[in-house]
Amino acid sequence: MTSFSSLAAISRPPSSFTRASFPARSVSIPSTRVKSSYAEAGVRDDSESATIDVVADVKTERVVVLGGSGFVGSAICKAAVSKGIEVVSLSRSGRPTYQDSWVDQVTWASGDVFYANWDEVLVGATAVVSTLGGFGSEEQMQRINGEANVVAVNAAKDFGVPKFVLISVHDYNLPSFFLSSGYFTGKRKAESEVLSKYPNAGVVLRPGFIYGKRRIDGIEIPLDFIGEPLERILQALENFTKPLSSLPASDILLAPPVSVDDVALAAINAVSDDDVFGIFTIEQIKEAAAKVRV
Repeated sequence: MTSFSSLAAISRPPSSFTRASFPARSVSIPSTRVKSSYAEAGVRDDSESATIDVVADVKTERVVVLGGSGFVGSAICKAAVSKGIEVVSLSRSGRPTYQDSWVDQVTWASGDVFYANWDEVLVGATAVVSTLGGFGSEEQMQRINGEANVVAVNAAKDFGVPKFVLISVHDYNLPSFFLSSGYFTGKRKAESEVLSKYPNAGVVLRPGFIYGKRRIDGIEIPLDFIGEPLERILQALENFTKPLSSLPASDILLAPPVSVDDVALAAINAVSDDDVFGIFTIEQIKEAAAKVRV
């Protein structure tokens, strides 16, 4: 699942857009001259000896998280900050209202992807991670799950951002008529755009039910009370339930939940590893998260 934002105003420009200047934070190391002198017997100290030019090329990562103030988006921002990655968040609500140490280390911009000033948002970006998605009418779901992500993918591609990561959704082995709903068709449209525009650098994560501590209107909902024990139970029963996985809609009950922290770490792994691309299943998300977990 993805982070859900209010859909009521998605079709019109936001009343205000907090524009910020996003200077690229890079590390510049000038050519350094290194002079060595030797005190060993028989070796002359020659101050005019040849110099050595040392030039260091340091890669600075800057990630733009779309929907960064939401449930999944905020976890990705937090994980990126913990790895020393510079983070910019673009969301309709902007900066979260709660206080946490990592929040001050993120550049927060409020706005709508359909009207974003991408020249400001994407400057210096090495990757974009989109958590855009939600429920509503068929038209709303097509727009926020599909069209909004398509706009973001094309903006990133046109700006020259080298990597795009999309948080999508597991299909739960649902029959085709269920997958024809606006929610799933929007998601698959977004996936297709990512994989076509970024054939060797696009990443699609397909988690199922995502658990963790989710804040809604200032109230913390501990989804981990349900998701964590359920994940452990399903893992323990995996050998018994695997033969049932081919049954239509079986994954509604059998697909293991995924921690929001695992989804976030899998996204960070995708951002940091240039060799990572393609579609990631639930199990592959957990494996990717394990690679970067401290």
